[in-house]
Amino acid sequence: MNSALYEKDYYLWLQETADLLEKGKVSELDIENLLAESQGMFRTQRQALKSNLRVLLLYLLKWKYRANKRSKSWRSSMIEPRKQIRDSFEDSPSLKNYYREIFSLSYQDARELATAETNLEIETFSINSLFTEEEVLDAEYFPDENIGSDASDRHEVFYD
Repeated sequence: MNSALYEKDYYLWLQETADLLEKGKVSELDIENLLAESQGMFRTQRQALKSNLRVLLLYLLKWKYRANKRSKSWRSSMIEPRKQIRDSFEDSPSLKNYYREIFSLSYQDARELATAETNLEIETFSINSLFTEEEVLDAEYFPDENIGSDASDRHEVFYD
């Protein structure tokens, strides 16, 4: 396949690439651009997971440390990233390993964001995550609302 097609008509390039793969005509593939696309999709999946985790941790921190400012919109702001992460795990179970890898760094990023959004000193927010990897993904978990409940008693957890 002509690699110029990739630059000229991306959609047509995708169609022809899929057609060549379906027919097993590997030698005719535009390998360079196919590799670039594959690597881009890989990065996109990881970036989306990291972004959703960071946002979710930010709202969990705000929920915990700004109890007097809690609102329905904050609660609903935690639903979407949880769903996005769950969907990512359903589509790509191996992303669970990446989730474990980035959890601590994402928490540190969320501390910085929480400082900027709340005007509280960064030292206000515990340096170590107050939330477990499982709690963060638990659809029913909201800090300080689950006192005395066991994570295994709560509803759906998206992480195994």
